[in-house]
Amino acid sequence: MKNKIKKIIISGKEVWPIIEGGKGIAVSDGRSSGAFAAADAVGTFSGANAKLIDSNGELVPLIYKGKTRNEKHEELIEYSIEAGISQAKIANEISKGHGRVHMNVLWEMGAAERVLHGILEKAKGLVHGITCGAGMPYRLGEIAAKYQVYYYPIISSVRAFKALWKRAYQKISSYLLGGVVYEDPWLAGGHNGLSNSENPELPQAPFERVAELRSFMNEIGLSETPIVMAGGVWHLKDWEHWLNNLQIGPIAFQFGTRPLLTKESPISPEWKKKLLTLEEGDVFLNKFSPTGFYSSAVKNNFIRELHERNLRQIKFSENANEEFNNEFAIGARGRKIYLTSKDKEMANTWAKAGYTEVMKTPDTTVIFVTPDKFAEIRQDQINCMGCLSHCLFSNWKDHGDHSTGRKPDPRSFCIQKTLQNIVHDGDIENELMFSGHNAYKFKQDPFYKNGYVPTVKELVERILTGY
Repeated sequence: MKNKIKKIIISGKEVWPIIEGGKGIAVSDGRSSGAFAAADAVGTFSGANAKLIDSNGELVPLIYKGKTRNEKHEELIEYSIEAGISQAKIANEISKGHGRVHMNVLWEMGAAERVLHGILEKAKGLVHGITCGAGMPYRLGEIAAKYQVYYYPIISSVRAFKALWKRAYQKISSYLLGGVVYEDPWLAGGHNGLSNSENPELPQAPFERVAELRSFMNEIGLSETPIVMAGGVWHLKDWEHWLNNLQIGPIAFQFGTRPLLTKESPISPEWKKKLLTLEEGDVFLNKFSPTGFYSSAVKNNFIRELHERNLRQIKFSENANEEFNNEFAIGARGRKIYLTSKDKEMANTWAKAGYTEVMKTPDTTVIFVTPDKFAEIRQDQINCMGCLSHCLFSNWKDHGDHSTGRKPDPRSFCIQKTLQNIVHDGDIENELMFSGHNAYKFKQDPFYKNGYVPTVKELVERILTGY
């Protein structure tokens, strides 16, 4: 198999067609990405809320001093820029000039453009490429051109890339478009690009979708620009028919889940042990994220609570009418809302079970939660520091009047809080644990027998065998 896997030009250098998937909130960092680059592959550190490491190798925590969301938002931006620069330096020290070092940024991250400009301005020569998804990064090419780095938009359909190309990228020198990352919206970990027209329960095989993408790229003169297949990639032997295939063209493969279980991976030992226990179906495609996107995460207590919270949801009316004619008192002041007779029975049942607090959503529904959960949700909304460009949970927006104009949505959660908690050795059962749907293969793959955790170098060598 290794004889069939050839090196490919990525970000101006010949490397193995193996790319570390960039995971946000410090789950891929300078240490892991530097190790991938040192193995003549492509490493990707997270530019989304990276950890700031000082010149002594010590973690500098972010302690907010501001009182308002706007003040904390500015502190988060400043910290993110310095942290990204520190991780870029670590990656390059480890890579020793081998491979390529990329940075991953979520376009829907709060002030994503400011963070990109800040890191690229001060880390010139240390970042060879930018991957960017979780939204439509129209200005990614423009930013990349300013700093002469390669850019890699993450898309989940040819329609999305056509929109990016026609509106923005065709105006930029195409040589800086290092590749197009096709991320399988049904199998990838973290946030997924499922559109409203696609059924989350009916996954589509990627070959035809990628071949359609290549066809369009050929039409616009990008026949030599690599496509990066991401999401659902485990063994390269499973993709052998994609290699040297004219319908696919130049191809590289992004591994997001497998790099979690390496010695250089920054996740906690408990998280690594958990990965070795997962069964097929233990990763859940859901729409709880405050971004509004679908996302894939391990079914733990955190996800179960969100699922159950959303099930304890009923429609209501502010005024009595023929359908909503059952009065129900909510809140400390006993404010009246009106429910259907069937839903009032459900409400009484939930209240008797301890879910006594009622919270309105932006969609003329209410949910029922315990007093403790009510207090936690309210405090998390108050503590918002503007980590997203638009947040359903807190109604934050990173521009204009800093409000989405909608009510905060208690059916969601503070994503910054839980992802920071889990990456700083938090409780893996009670925090959000993003993962690709192939994570169950850790338990089945003989490479990880008896809980074996390889180095990144060993993982790259293993991948090159086809397994």
